[in-house]
Amino acid sequence: MHRIATRKELRNVLVFSGCYLAVAGIVIILGGNHEFLLYLVVMMMIILAVIGVYKRAGISRGVLWGFSIWGVLHLIGGLTPIPAHWHDSDTTGVVYNWRVVPGYLKYDQMVHGFGVGLVTWLCWQALAVRVRSFDGSALKPTLGMLAICAAAGMGFGALNEVIEFFAVMLLPKTNVGDYVNTGWDLVANLAGASVTGMVIRLVWRINHPRQKILPVPEN
Repeated sequence: MHRIATRKELRNVLVFSGCYLAVAGIVIILGGNHEFLLYLVVMMMIILAVIGVYKRAGISRGVLWGFSIWGVLHLIGGLTPIPAHWHDSDTTGVVYNWRVVPGYLKYDQMVHGFGVGLVTWLCWQALAVRVRSFDGSALKPTLGMLAICAAAGMGFGALNEVIEFFAVMLLPKTNVGDYVNTGWDLVANLAGASVTGMVIRLVWRINHPRQKILPVPEN
């Protein structure tokens, strides 16, 4: 069982998040970046959702800080300019379009994978607190349970693609990208959810070396 964050730890994360969101809001308004004004609203909704999960199921300090850091990475990606040789000629010059590995990996895809991985981790922690195994013991990270958590994480990633689609429809100019970009975002989501699931299982085995993950017995 993970250690649930205290109210003080939650408050520290909220203060940090509120500070950088306020600064980002000022930058966005002064720069007239309407696309990111929409994302700022979405990020505040995500904060409220995470607080709701914390109050009802309990999540760790690591997950709370992870979501806050994800928000920082998201805002840096959309608001920070980069040199022309760091991105493709048909994309705008912001960190989101930075080719971390030229010709392959983009900063945007890394942030997608990180965010979906966090949601996968959040779902596992929420289930581990509220659900018990068939024998009444603490929930174990079986492949089936982790697959459910990963699917939930990828569902969140798909919701983000829907938000980006509406941004394209509503705003005259966005930094969303084309169909291929959306496809690679979904691949990054799958990678983030899968890696997180494997890490959860590995950490559980390290912390419980003598316990086995047994299948549900047949009736």
